[in-house]
Amino acid sequence: MHFVIMGCGRVGSTLARTLGRAGHDVAVIDSEASAFRRLGTEFEGQTVTGIGFDRDTLVAAGIKEAYAFAAVSSGDNSNILAARVARETFGVEHVAARIYDPQRAMVYQRLGIPTVATVRWTSDQMIQRLLPQGAMPELTDPSGKIVIAEVPLAPAWIGRPLSAVEEQTGGRVAYVTRLGEGAIPTPGMVVQQGDLVHLSVRRDELARVERICDQPPAPV
Repeated sequence: MHFVIMGCGRVGSTLARTLGRAGHDVAVIDSEASAFRRLGTEFEGQTVTGIGFDRDTLVAAGIKEAYAFAAVSSGDNSNILAARVARETFGVEHVAARIYDPQRAMVYQRLGIPTVATVRWTSDQMIQRLLPQGAMPELTDPSGKIVIAEVPLAPAWIGRPLSAVEEQTGGRVAYVTRLGEGAIPTPGMVVQQGDLVHLSVRRDELARVERICDQPPAPV
């Protein structure tokens, strides 16, 4: 798959190298050509010097063919603007933005763009929001058999009840992160845009659950 990353600081370069080692095509955008030195000599992806929210720059980086876009520059405004251009102009479905201000991140979540605030940042968390079947265990019981994992849902799940997620996966919704805050599921609660759903499942069932959640829900 093709990934476009805006920003080649420590975060962006780590993302690019990680995705590249996993066999993906990667294009990195930065306004300073010298920043690409962070990628190292083994990086085989594309580098594009320019402004990350400029349409011509994004096209040069292959945004029209991109599976996902990550905005991880040092500026909140630049990141959210670039993320919105990638999603709204070029139709990139998997978009994530790094936001320094957690309060502003909550506002951007309402726009349907997953954000990662600096206080909870790791490159693994950003990759989790970009890759398909990106569930990552957050808690494991002492036996190692049961996990609570954040499991990405396909957009078609929006508007469907959380009970449908449980019925079709066989898991249990432990909690939902909505607009940056945790919420305990209530009867009749439905999936909203931007929700992060955390499921309790058997570890050996996690891959199957990921595949179900990555597809539109089965007809009722």
